[in-house]
Amino acid sequence: MDILSQEEIRDAFVNCSRGEAADIPMPPGLHEVDWARREYLGWRDSRSPQRGFVVIPTESGPVGIVLRASDASMRASAPAMCGWCQDVLLPNDVYLYVARRAGQAGRNGDTVGTMLCGGFECCANVRRQPPVSYVGFDADAVIADRIAGLAERARRFAATVIGARI
Repeated sequence: MDILSQEEIRDAFVNCSRGEAADIPMPPGLHEVDWARREYLGWRDSRSPQRGFVVIPTESGPVGIVLRASDASMRASAPAMCGWCQDVLLPNDVYLYVARRAGQAGRNGDTVGTMLCGGFECCANVRRQPPVSYVGFDADAVIADRIAGLAERARRFAATVIGARI
């Protein structure tokens, strides 16, 4: 993921007004982000923990999306898998995050949802060493596939929010 300034991050948001984008709190430690190890940037609002934000790189530039988390994590009631990193050994809770669609569809109340790691830990999850299950297991190839899969699923979600054909 390319390095983004605070202004570039705010300009990327597609499913909120410019005024709302100006009020979005920046992620803590933004100056310390290892951009080379990110397929997307995600964080929660410390003032309103149900709100989350993701910025996803796409071919046409970064797409920022405001999300709202469900009131309860899925771990409390049943095991769930993150739709983006698809990690089955999650060290964290998974939430249903819902985003208002961009443009007129969003103004009409249309939304789209996905199951995501509660604290947006997907980029770290896909880089964890997989357990060795058989001789000849290529861990580096598995990690590379996980990273590519995460990036593709995040881009597809962004395309769905903006109403692009996939």
